[in-house]
Amino acid sequence: MSGERNNAHAFARTDQSRFGVWWWTTDHWLLGGVAALIVVGVLLSFASSPAAALRMGIDDPFHFALRQCVFAGAASVILIAASMLTPRGVRRAAFFVYIVAILIMAALPFIGHTAKGAARWVAIGGFTLQPSEFMKPALIVLVSWMFAEGQKGEGVPGVSIAFGLYGLAVALLLIQPDVGQTVLITVAFGAAFWMAGVPLSWIMGLGALALSGLVSTYFIFDHVRARVTKFLSPEQADTHQITRASEAIAAGGLFGRGPGEGVMKRHVPDLHTDFIYSVAAEEYGLVFSLALISLFSFVVVRGMYKAMKLSDPFEQVAAAGLFVLVGQQAIINVAVNLNLIPTKGMTLPFISYGGSSMLAMGLTLGMALALTRRRPGAYSSTDALARAGAFA
Repeated sequence: MSGERNNAHAFARTDQSRFGVWWWTTDHWLLGGVAALIVVGVLLSFASSPAAALRMGIDDPFHFALRQCVFAGAASVILIAASMLTPRGVRRAAFFVYIVAILIMAALPFIGHTAKGAARWVAIGGFTLQPSEFMKPALIVLVSWMFAEGQKGEGVPGVSIAFGLYGLAVALLLIQPDVGQTVLITVAFGAAFWMAGVPLSWIMGLGALALSGLVSTYFIFDHVRARVTKFLSPEQADTHQITRASEAIAAGGLFGRGPGEGVMKRHVPDLHTDFIYSVAAEEYGLVFSLALISLFSFVVVRGMYKAMKLSDPFEQVAAAGLFVLVGQQAIINVAVNLNLIPTKGMTLPFISYGGSSMLAMGLTLGMALALTRRRPGAYSSTDALARAGAFA
């Protein structure tokens, strides 16, 4: 009985411990949505791991699934720890992460691990770390901070500093090269720029610059030109990867072949990473695929709604930018799997196998949850405490 009373006290609204305060100020709907994504990612790793291990000559069929469980556990710890931060703590953490990530990215041409023609990773023991994954959320938080500081009219050149941080990140990404991540942070940066309330002429100028930059990558990078050509003229190029993925998706039908019963997935390269969506579609069908997309949509839309209700400009722009980052990455991955855009090595947040992606997503949504927590003055008076118990 005493144990039950202790548990009840631990989750009482009067509990003023750090965990208790965190629990009652965090949006439970968002937390539940993110937890569901992590669980789905672990379950799908068990579906894809045997086929991936066989293709790569690994004896343990659940090699990738077991590693994904470790990554998921670590990401959960990072997410909870980050979500306990104050807005000032989020800024400090973002500054530290950005500096470390940029330094590692600058050193990649000399110490980086090269795979598929790109030096994007650094090998640490038996783990390969992709610093750009961690740089993305840190950049969004920092540029949002600078936009907010610039609006105060106290002489801080916030917009100039924000563009400097963004330009440095883009330059290092293109050196690797990683055009996909460049597009991703450009969209999120543009969203933060727009939400910061800058003049429409600036937004149009940034959009034109981004479009011209995207077009120029077609002429500068051979792999970009090859992927675009393959997408526009599939009959003239090797489309094995996307063809196998499309076949796997089609084979799933409405309700799928059943857990572990996928056949076409065995022929899909990168089935456990970039093309995990095709595995889900084959084994669980269209209904599950739509439910997964709906889950991502719920997290992003719910997060954007909470962000737009925030009263502090920095918190509002940073939180919204982080949710845009997650949503845009999910859109790119699913669009590639459905052959709607040229192929790009972009993971599906929390679902695809990968330590860097999983840990960085834990940091991203942990920061977003921290910024959208209920605290005195965080929300406008109209939002107020009337909704405070809605998520309990």
